[in-house]
Amino acid sequence: MTDRDNDMPEVVELPIDGVLDLHTFRPAEVKDLIPDYLDECLKRDILDVRIIHGKGTSKLQRTVHSILARLPQVADFRLAGHGAGGWGATLVKLYPPKNS
Repeated sequence: MTDRDNDMPEVVELPIDGVLDLHTFRPAEVKDLIPDYLDECLKRDILDVRIIHGKGTSKLQRTVHSILARLPQVADFRLAGHGAGGWGATLVKLYPPKNS
């Protein structure tokens, strides 16, 4: 094993089940992670997604909402209600995939 091998990022396989918990990711990873995750949800006909960003200072929440606002596959998003994480999570509604 070389030093270069140690610099490789660890590959983490996420379950695609409509719930994305961002607690285990670095903020820099979120920009690419969210669109990729939503695309995988669409491939599996999952149109309702919950993104858990935590409450904290709301910086990550604002970042998530900024990303979602720019994605064409996102029909709507809002903070989750009391039983789904409150302001520590965002509920996302995706447009159904277009028939090819």
